[in-house]
Amino acid sequence: MAAKKKTARAKKKSPGATRTAAKKTSAWSAHPIAETSPANLKHLAKLRSIALALPSTAEALNHGRPCFTVRDKTFVMFLDNHHRDGRVAIWCKAPAGAQTVIVEGDPERYFVPPYVGKSGWIGARLDRAPDWAAIKALVAESHAMTATPAPKRGALRRASVLGRD
Repeated sequence: MAAKKKTARAKKKSPGATRTAAKKTSAWSAHPIAETSPANLKHLAKLRSIALALPSTAEALNHGRPCFTVRDKTFVMFLDNHHRDGRVAIWCKAPAGAQTVIVEGDPERYFVPPYVGKSGWIGARLDRAPDWAAIKALVAESHAMTATPAPKRGALRRASVLGRD
C-alpha cells in the first residue's frame, strides 16, 4: 500500500512545473514569420507567379514561411535559409517514386527536404541556376495531387462489392 502512495505522489506535478510547461508549449506553437532576403525576393516573385496561375490557389503562411495552398492544403512552400541550411528552395509534393529519381538524377539542384521528405516531397534549389520549366512542372504536379480529393475510405471496397471495379 505504501508503494502505491509513493507512486501516486511521484506522478503529481508541482504548480510551478505546470506553468513552465505551458509557457514552453505556447512559445513553440507560434512560428515567427521568416524573412526573405532582398536578394531572394525575385525567386519568391517568380514562384508566386507560377503558383497563383494555377486554379483555386491561395498564398498563405505556413510555419512562418510563404506557401501556396489549394483546398486549404499546402502544395508548395518557399524557404530562404531554413534553419540556416544556406539554401533558397521550394518544397513540394511529388508522385510516388519520383523523389528518388529526381534527387538522384540531379543532386546539385534537388534534395530530400527535412520533415516532409519522408512523405515523398522534393526540395528544389532556387539559388543554383534553377530550371524554371522544371520548377513549373513540379509545382503543377504538386498542385494537381493536392487539388484532387482522395477517395473516401471504403469507397473502393464498396465499388468492388457492387461490381464496379
